[in-house]
Amino acid sequence: MKGIKKLVVMATVIGVLGIAGAAYAATDLNPAQIVSGLTGKTVDQIYEERAAGKTLAAIAKDEGKLEEFKVSILEQKKKVLDQRVAAGSITQEQADKVYNSIKSNQAICNGDGAPASGRGIGLGFGQGGGNGMKKGMGNGSGAGFGINR
Repeated sequence: MKGIKKLVVMATVIGVLGIAGAAYAATDLNPAQIVSGLTGKTVDQIYEERAAGKTLAAIAKDEGKLEEFKVSILEQKKKVLDQRVAAGSITQEQADKVYNSIKSNQAICNGDGAPASGRGIGLGFGQGGGNGMKKGMGNGSGAGFGINR
């Protein structure tokens, strides 16, 4: 009887955590969605501009939203890093290194640079039509941080 009660309690806790996690994940935005929200353009319009060679930072800059874009991207990346530390896939030291690298890149970001200027850390935050923050550790050959100078 005690075993069944423990099983029911564990299943309930797991279910609640799963629902809370899904709700939290639903609020995560990829970089294109962030630019879309800041500029009022659709995500499809953002992807069209990206396909034409414009960086997300340049798109935000053109709309006078570069600083807001950088703040939003930094917040989003911090969330991902915190999730990865909590999951045990990276250490806090690794997360701090990536976070500080992103902040350094943002300090010199003027919206005019080349895509993927943050290469080297290799956490696989990704670019393109996915959710913008891919899982897994890389060896420095990842697609950068999505912040373009």
